[in-house]
Amino acid sequence: MKTEKHEAIILSSSQEKDANAQFVQHFKFAPLPDDEILANLGLFLTSKNLARILFFYEIYKQILTTHGVIIEFGVRWGQTLSLMSALRGIFEPFNRHRKIIGFDTFRGFKGICEQDGEKCKCTDGSFSVADDYEKYLDTILSLQEQLNPISHLKKYELVKGDAVRTIPEYFNDNPETIISLVIFDFDIYKPTKVALESVKSHLCKGSILVFDELCDDIFPGETIALREVLGLNNVRIKRFPMTSRVSYIEIE
Repeated sequence: MKTEKHEAIILSSSQEKDANAQFVQHFKFAPLPDDEILANLGLFLTSKNLARILFFYEIYKQILTTHGVIIEFGVRWGQTLSLMSALRGIFEPFNRHRKIIGFDTFRGFKGICEQDGEKCKCTDGSFSVADDYEKYLDTILSLQEQLNPISHLKKYELVKGDAVRTIPEYFNDNPETIISLVIFDFDIYKPTKVALESVKSHLCKGSILVFDELCDDIFPGETIALREVLGLNNVRIKRFPMTSRVSYIEIE
């Protein structure tokens, strides 16, 4: 099913959905003092959400000796970008070259086509976010930086617009870019293929590519794009046991 407002696809059982709804209510009305809420966010972590955090913790450790930036294609609410910023603050707070860059329309999907199939029931505009959300996210990422060293140097960037246009433009304007980690979360075929084609010449041995929807019958477009650009026979697609859907490739 999809949530009413922003159309996130949820495959949980009715019992799980009810438990999650109760969890949300307890979070919204938590009797914690304001100055203790952030310090106690672990109180509201489910095993599923914690698993994703642990996945990126393990991935980040793998890029520590690889030079380059972190890119996410498909930011949506920006949780992963914020997590990357926090992990940078833990592992390498003085690495000014570890820039974090996020690409998104901030208006939902754009470019749904035949390769995306029909199971997801999505259309252009699905998975949208709140109006002007990129401004809110920019503030969050700025605050993340203020809580870590060399905060006077901005080390993140949000690129808004149709990825089919903005991604080639970005790499044309920034030819020096080397990618240590790139996260593909566009879900759909067209922008994913453009992203894969655009990053190829900016990868090096040790670069890691993370995918959220490989081998997913609801979003087949991501796998088709990977097959067409890199070839499934040419890569080793790996995963960690704590997550069921997220996978990664290390350039060898």
